[in-house]
Amino acid sequence: MRRVAVLISGGGSNMEALVRDMQAGGHAVPVLVVSNVPGAGGLARAAALGVPVATVDHRAFPTREAFETALEAALAPARPEILCLAGFMRILTPGFVRRWEGRMLNIHPSLLPKYPGLDTHARALAAGDAEAGCTVHLVTAELDSGPVLGQARVPVRPGDTPEALAARVLEMEHRLYPAVLRRFAAGDRRPVLLP
Repeated sequence: MRRVAVLISGGGSNMEALVRDMQAGGHAVPVLVVSNVPGAGGLARAAALGVPVATVDHRAFPTREAFETALEAALAPARPEILCLAGFMRILTPGFVRRWEGRMLNIHPSLLPKYPGLDTHARALAAGDAEAGCTVHLVTAELDSGPVLGQARVPVRPGDTPEALAARVLEMEHRLYPAVLRRFAAGDRRPVLLP
């Protein structure tokens, strides 16, 4: 079974979906959850699921490189083969990305290449899009630009707010990310497409 570590910054709902699916499916084993935010809600969720946790507070380091050195040191004892970013709100340096090339996944709340970066739901609504969604992709040095491993689509409803749309997209994220990881852990990089 492939060994998977998950990086989070917040509540960890996508991390929980990944961990529960790994524990039920036997295709991978969650070996560590790391947060860059002390006390992030996802740490308690992971611990409750029996997954080891660690915190590497990015604010304690003078540079991104110093933070990433500490992050690598926290990851090393768990020997992960795959790294899943699940609401991890730090941009990683090209050096870190290169070390994990082809083994680091991220989920983004838009149908990439549309709306990389932040405020994706407000941007989709402002553009008058008929649908929104989420994308799982391989992480590359260019933000939200790696090869797509899966997408799920969500219709935009009349009167949608960014918050309402975000909630519906998040439900699909919880389905898409585990489905992509299952396929990816088996060595299959064909994109998963959910309606």
